[in-house]
Amino acid sequence: METKKIFPTTCPSCGGALQVRSLHCPACDTTVSGDYRLSPFMRLSPDEQSFLLEFVKCSGSLKEMAAMRSLSYPTVRNKLDTLIDHLVKLENDEKIP
Repeated sequence: METKKIFPTTCPSCGGALQVRSLHCPACDTTVSGDYRLSPFMRLSPDEQSFLLEFVKCSGSLKEMAAMRSLSYPTVRNKLDTLIDHLVKLENDEKIP
């Protein structure tokens, strides 16, 4: 069974935010090069991305999320607040030249 690779978002050497240098289309062998920042969503941890995906699938229902994760409503609310704070920080970091 093949293990899925997780897209790295931080440098393994210094911990800095990684940027995309090139993208490649295997169908036609086209490569697009340049320096591109990752979106704040892509820079979330795998756990944060999973939480956000479940949140969207639950149409934003924290009550449903709590039941699905077997957690209390306040715990899920706190997780969402922490995620929002992290997204705001990541978004603000992007605005710095």
